[in-house]
Amino acid sequence: MTKELIYFGDPMCSWCWGFARTLSRIQTEYGPRAPISLVLGGLHAFDKNPMSPSYKDTIRHHWESVHKTTGVPFDFRFFDRDGFILDTEPGCRAVVTARHMKAKNLLAFYESISRSFYTENIDTTDLGNFLPLANEANLDADRFAQLFHSDEIKQATKNDFFRSQSLGVTGFPTLVIRENDQMALLTAGYQPFENLKPALDHWMEQGLSTGR
Repeated sequence: MTKELIYFGDPMCSWCWGFARTLSRIQTEYGPRAPISLVLGGLHAFDKNPMSPSYKDTIRHHWESVHKTTGVPFDFRFFDRDGFILDTEPGCRAVVTARHMKAKNLLAFYESISRSFYTENIDTTDLGNFLPLANEANLDADRFAQLFHSDEIKQATKNDFFRSQSLGVTGFPTLVIRENDQMALLTAGYQPFENLKPALDHWMEQGLSTGR
């Protein structure tokens, strides 16, 4: 019996950043029996327009809600940026690049992008800012840069976006459990670990065939 957790997220999604601690605990407790695979959602992929004042207000509201609900930190100096284009495709593509390079801990690399963006006010639309994170993950930075710009990785990133859409995933974070050919939704949206643990324990003990 093959068990897997499929995580649909975006490293520049604020609620996904809020979910990072939950996901880390799930990986620690259940990862050996049900590995987590990442599917990148492309929350604001291919945005072309600089953020307007009203758009900034909307995003700030989300950040404040995530901070209040989850306690994760944010660097609100981000909103002092002028002309920033909130395109999440590069961040997603960086994760796909690391996945292609078989990063030993892909979730840690994914979270490092979120941490850089949300707590350090780093521009994670710029390849140059991914290279130190690649080094942290023991990935060859030159090879990373080469792959990041390749048509293969660009298409693989789009394939992740398409997979999310084709499965009807409309928001992030979303976590799905898979057992052989069966899949079931664990959560669509943020939940603390304690809320998900009973369902995960039941799944580990009873499987999907008996229901959750």
